[in-house]
Amino acid sequence: MADVRAYILIQTAVNAGHVAKEIRDLEGVESADDVSGPYDVIVSAKAADMDSLGQMVVAKIQAVEGITRTLTCPIVQL
Repeated sequence: MADVRAYILIQTAVNAGHVAKEIRDLEGVESADDVSGPYDVIVSAKAADMDSLGQMVVAKIQAVEGITRTLTCPIVQL
């Protein structure tokens, strides 16, 4: 089975650049960029399956200080 990839949209209460930098170092994160708009950081991530992706978001990404909300958008491939 192929890896699951997703975009994770993040709202922060602190400096988005700092949050993106912290997230870039996490295992499974391919990129993390601070952006303008309704979300402050957009992350591209990869995991072995949906359960692993969910665990990464809850245990690693949401644990980064300053994050107020995340929205995980798995990539659908045809």
